Amino acid sequence: MDFVTDYNFDPSYGYSLDQLLAVTAPKEPSDFDIFWQSRYQNALSLTPKPQIKLIHKDKFGWRVFILSYPSTNNITIKAWLLVPVSGIVKRGFIIGHGYGGRDEPDYHLPFKDSALLFPCFRGLALSAQAPFSSEPYWHVLHNIDQKDSYVIAGCVEDVWLSVSVMLILFPQTAGHLGYLGISFAGGIGALALANELRISKAHLNVPTFGQQPLRIKLYSKGSAYSVQQYYCQHKKQTLKVLRYYDAAIAAKRIVQPMHCALALYDPCVAPPGQFAIYNALASEKQLFILEAGHHSYANQTQQETELLTELDNFFTTLIP
Repeated sequence: MDFVTDYNFDPSYGYSLDQLLAVTAPKEPSDFDIFWQSRYQNALSLTPKPQIKLIHKDKFGWRVFILSYPSTNNITIKAWLLVPVSGIVKRGFIIGHGYGGRDEPDYHLPFKDSALLFPCFRGLALSAQAPFSSEPYWHVLHNIDQKDSYVIAGCVEDVWLSVSVMLILFPQTAGHLGYLGISFAGGIGALALANELRISKAHLNVPTFGQQPLRIKLYSKGSAYSVQQYYCQHKKQTLKVLRYYDAAIAAKRIVQPMHCALALYDPCVAPPGQFAIYNALASEKQLFILEAGHHSYANQTQQETELLTELDNFFTTLIP
């Protein structure tokens, strides 16, 4: 496909679809599972008590709440919660955001019999707070030199605590939970889902953090560029940490049915990294090909409509 752009590089990186479908996950550290399972058990040991405030009685058919609850390291997470004005909550969704954060919930989602929780990851959007920068360029570097305290680990834990909050508020959604994550939240979601069996199905949209050794070499815009710049000065230590934060390695451990929307052309999340995640999945999976990610294109609205229809069908099985 031909895009007229001002980029000084090719956001397809010269990969054909067949080549993208052949990208594999990198070698993993021997203690990858121990590292993440201990963090998951710690997150499960916490009982978050959400504080809830109603902000809209009826907006596009939803009651809208702001939630506040503690995550790991006593970090306060804030989130929006949508509950249908009429009908019964039969299932629940945890819905993450890209590295730009979010200004409001996604009111257009078709899951009208569901509770929708939109957590803002630590340091971003509603959850902006010290010591984190809310600028993606700096946020992604927070403690990147420390395997045990890199900010990405905390963001994964924020997903797990959000699941706990959903089950506290809506216990009937147990066994009927889905996850949706785009870009930043796609990569975070893959890392979270490797251990999170309380989520039954998930969708990842142009997910980041896949194939880290390749990701830091494929010139990109956005937060990936920040990591690439840091890597140039601290190569050995950066790779030593990032191997624990590889969404493709995590994807090998995901057992839930997955739906992925992946781009052939993306200046911010290199497509080979996206496809490495999908290719590593051993579970039941569906693929939706996007012409581009993080870039406007002529068929974008049509593709987004088609994708929503697929997701509506994909998550139908969550309805009890």
